[in-house]
Amino acid sequence: MDSRKTLVDRAIAFAHPERVPVVFWNCDQTEGDVMLYHLSLGRPGDGDPSANSWDWSVNEWGYQLESSDDGTMGYPVEPYWPELPSPDQIAVPTLREEDRMAAAPVFFVECGDRYRLASLDLSGFTVYTLLRGFENAMEDFLIAPDRFAAVMDSILDFECQLIAMAARHGFHGIHFADDWGTQNGLMISPDLWRRLFKPRYRRQFESAHQAGLDVWYHCCGDLIDIAEDFHEIGVDVLNIAQPNVVDLDEVGRRLQGRQCFMMPISYQTVSIQGTPDEICAEARRMYELLATEAGGFIGYVEEYGCMGMSNENYQACGEAFQRLNAGMLQHAARTSS
Repeated sequence: MDSRKTLVDRAIAFAHPERVPVVFWNCDQTEGDVMLYHLSLGRPGDGDPSANSWDWSVNEWGYQLESSDDGTMGYPVEPYWPELPSPDQIAVPTLREEDRMAAAPVFFVECGDRYRLASLDLSGFTVYTLLRGFENAMEDFLIAPDRFAAVMDSILDFECQLIAMAARHGFHGIHFADDWGTQNGLMISPDLWRRLFKPRYRRQFESAHQAGLDVWYHCCGDLIDIAEDFHEIGVDVLNIAQPNVVDLDEVGRRLQGRQCFMMPISYQTVSIQGTPDEICAEARRMYELLATEAGGFIGYVEEYGCMGMSNENYQACGEAFQRLNAGMLQHAARTSS
C-alpha cells in the first residue's frame, strides 16, 4: 500500500495511483491525503503564528478585508494604494521565517504520511488587485505599464522567497490562489494575459520546480482560454474551482492525459442544490472527462455552509470521490483476473 504522499505523487505523474486522492480543504483535513499549511501572515504582532491561521482582516502587505460574518474571507474595503507607488515606495513584507514556520512542527506530526502542501493563500495578480483596487489594476496595465511591472514583480519576488522557504522546511508542493476568470470568460484578453503575466508565472513556477516543489494553481471562473497555457508553463495540479462555468468537455479534449486536475463538486450548483446521487454522478462525469486510468485527478472537498451546503451534501461530496475509488479497484480486479 502506497503512502498517501506517494498516492498523490502518482496521480500527478500519471503513474497509476491505487485510488483517487482526495483533499479536504477547509475542515476535516485528516480525512484526506493532503494537508494544507498557510504561509500568509497579518501585520507583525497580530495573532498567534503557532496556530497557523490568519483572520483575513489585515494582510502583511497592508490590504484589508472586511468580514461579512458569513464564513467567507471577506471583501476588500478600499485600495491600500489608491495611487500607484513608484518602485522606491513599494514596501515588501519581510520573510518572518520564524513566525511563518512556528506551527510547522505540530503540522508535520499531524500530517503523518500525507502530502504537505504549503499555500500562499491569496497570490499574484489577486494580491495586486487588493493593493490597488480592481478598476485601478485594470487601468495600470495600459496607463502605467512600468510602474505596474515594478509592483507586480515585487509581489512575485516575495512569493518566490516564500516558495524557497517552504522547500527548505520539507513541504512537497506550493499552492497559488489567483483568480483570472469571470463567470463567462477571462478578466482580460488572452493576448494581454500572455504578454504581461505568462512569462512572470513561468519564472515563478520554474523557481518552485527548481526547489523541488510541485505547483498547484487555483483559479475561479472560466479559464478555458488559458488552461493550456498554465499546463505549458508548469502547473502540475490545476484546480478548476468553478467547474459549472467551464466547458470541461473541451478542457478534457485539450488536456486529458497530460494535466492533473483538482476538482470540486460545484459549490455554486450541484453540491448546494443536488441530491447525493447527483453529487456522485457529477464526480463520475468530471473524472471521465479529465482523468485517465493512469491518473490525473484529485478530488476536492470543501465545506460551504455559507453558500447553503447541507451537512448531508458535504458528506456526499467526500463519499462521491470514495465511490470513484471503489470503481477503480473493481476495474483493476477485472483487468488483473
